[in-house]
Amino acid sequence: MSAQPDHAPVTPYAPAPGAPAELLAQLRADRRAERWVPAFEQEWAAALEESRRTFSLASLYEVVQVWQARVASAPTVDAFLASGRDETGFVELEEIRSGPR
Repeated sequence: MSAQPDHAPVTPYAPAPGAPAELLAQLRADRRAERWVPAFEQEWAAALEESRRTFSLASLYEVVQVWQARVASAPTVDAFLASGRDETGFVELEEIRSGPR
């Protein structure tokens, strides 16, 4: 007999125990800290409340994973923005909504 309930989803990603604190330290040290720290703290608080309600750590893990991805991709986004943002090949959302001309 298993100690795991049959209905509990298996979370494929589990961050290290200190990952949220390390991530917050990274966010505070980043030049975007003024925007990122409050956003992270808000998402973390919502996930913590959901975790308390559902007895699941999945929402907390997801917040950590999403923010780790944001931090990891930030240099690439910065490089794109610094490159002059040549968007000539992109389709505008308005063009999609209005259909062919």
